[in-house]
Amino acid sequence: MEIISTSSTRHRGDATSKPLRADARRNRDAIVAAARTAFAHGDDGIRFDDFAGRAGVGAGTLYRHFPTRESLAAAVYREEADALCRLARDASADVAPGEALGRFLRGYVAYLDEHRALTRALIAASGSTALMEGAGDLEAAVLGLLARETAAGGIRADVDPGAVLVAMHGIGATQDRPRWRQEADGVVTALLAGLRVGR
Repeated sequence: MEIISTSSTRHRGDATSKPLRADARRNRDAIVAAARTAFAHGDDGIRFDDFAGRAGVGAGTLYRHFPTRESLAAAVYREEADALCRLARDASADVAPGEALGRFLRGYVAYLDEHRALTRALIAASGSTALMEGAGDLEAAVLGLLARETAAGGIRADVDPGAVLVAMHGIGATQDRPRWRQEADGVVTALLAGLRVGR
């Protein structure tokens, strides 16, 4: 998946790309937080106007920031994608070469598992543009992580980085399997065993 933080003054997918005033930013963040909670709890079928009430803002404020349900879902999706991108960028902190990729991949599986209902709802509601942007940002973050790991001598240089991305896609696309978490952890273990230098 990622992924502009809620504290940013510019937000992709909103009705405007102009910097937001502090009060407008707070309102926008409250709307996104309310939507995220609703999607995570399976309440994605609620009326669009009800997101305003849950955020404590008026309907006009909701529509100024997000004219459609899809644009609101896209904003939530972008934040989920941003979280995964941060996970990839931060994985190299305070770990030995070769360990950062494992930290990220296991964190990726844990994140998907923890946010399984939210992920399903957002994929269904956010639209193809948001999905493509989130996937592109996450791919760039992962490729950056792989380049750092390869340069540090932690993982083999003769493996196409695309293979890691394909494995990640497979992990994310099979969450409906009954033993998904155990199988996903097994994929990560096998992938790391093949990538580490000396294997």
